[in-house]
Amino acid sequence: MVTKRRHIKIWVTEEDKQQIAANAAVCGMSMSAYAKSLALGYKPVCLNNLNELDKVYKLNADLGRLGGLLKMLLTNDDRLHGMSVGRGMAIATIEDTLFNLRSCQEELRIMIEAVVDNIVNHKE
Repeated sequence: MVTKRRHIKIWVTEEDKQQIAANAAVCGMSMSAYAKSLALGYKPVCLNNLNELDKVYKLNADLGRLGGLLKMLLTNDDRLHGMSVGRGMAIATIEDTLFNLRSCQEELRIMIEAVVDNIVNHKE
């Protein structure tokens, strides 16, 4: 069964119309789809949010690669194994850095989950 679609009108100023058009464009939506989404209580999924999320994913991957390189340095670098003075301090510094990287990754994971949850369940 086909539902009959209805048309509604709203009155806005020229400035409001331009702002709505700009906001809809940022979200990759038509003005109609954008206004309908907002009127029904949904938060439109904007392309900017998805682009920012992609950047956060890449940052998280970079942190993982950096952590892997630091671990490899700890286990395979002859310069560290040959050190007598300061070796413990260097290893402790690297281990602290690894711990900080893990903490940053956990914070990023929490932020990513919140953004994804906001996108998936975008009704306020």
